Amino acid sequence: MDWLTGIQNAINYIEEHLTEEIDYDEVAKEAACSSFYFQRIFGILCGMTLGDYIRNRRLTLAGNELVTADCKVIDVALKYGYESPESFTRAFRGFHGVTPSEAKKCGSGLKSFSRLSVKITLSGGNIMDYKIIEKEAFDIIEKVEAHTVENAENAKSIPDFWTRSHNDGTVKKLLDITNNKAYIFGVCYGNLPENAKTFDYSIAAVCDENTAVPEGFRRNTIPARTWAVFECKGAMPNAIQEMWHKIVSEFFPASGYQPTYEMDIEAYTEGDMSSPDYKSEIWIPVIKK
Repeated sequence: MDWLTGIQNAINYIEEHLTEEIDYDEVAKEAACSSFYFQRIFGILCGMTLGDYIRNRRLTLAGNELVTADCKVIDVALKYGYESPESFTRAFRGFHGVTPSEAKKCGSGLKSFSRLSVKITLSGGNIMDYKIIEKEAFDIIEKVEAHTVENAENAKSIPDFWTRSHNDGTVKKLLDITNNKAYIFGVCYGNLPENAKTFDYSIAAVCDENTAVPEGFRRNTIPARTWAVFECKGAMPNAIQEMWHKIVSEFFPASGYQPTYEMDIEAYTEGDMSSPDYKSEIWIPVIKK
């Protein structure tokens, strides 16, 4: 399925089910990927969480109904998934700046959050350095934690994981015990069972078959794959976040490749991460469309 078509199909599904309980796994099926990857791609592409989009659209439609239809506040609250008038009023006031009762009386000052439509926009002139490489399987030693994309918690928990790993010696240990000091990897695993609430993320480095695995770490094999490798230059984390947005919004929609959704790897070099000349890479396993 075409990259943008899949995302638009998922958005269409959301819009058709705004008055029902929305299963994120069902949404992701419309885009032919896992719930984890859909929520991650959606956040990168749209700049908000999937939950925020659904909530904002529901509150927009609820406001419209209160102003234009002869309906009770409690009925509108239940229709859009709120279990009580109190919870609906809190959310409504937070979004619109007025209570549902005030909106119904005066009908003014409401906010509107429009439906998303995915399109390719030619902004022109952007250069994206990348290469397509075939890579044999290789082993890594990694420190692994479970994270979640719910409410974009991973945006805070993964940087926290890196900070702890620098402070407790994890990163130094990985560099010391491996035979490859070129990169420290951030590996995001995406092959998840249906209805999984968390995903594994590891901080890792390449090892050989004779490398001993320290307590608290594991050895894993990254399978042979075709990889799209994107060069990234600039201070962290802005540089790599901007590159992710370009990959999602520019590369995959226009290229002849699509991700396998198994995993992706951010490869960090030694050096000053705050430097405008700092270099890193993003590795994504791909297949031809």
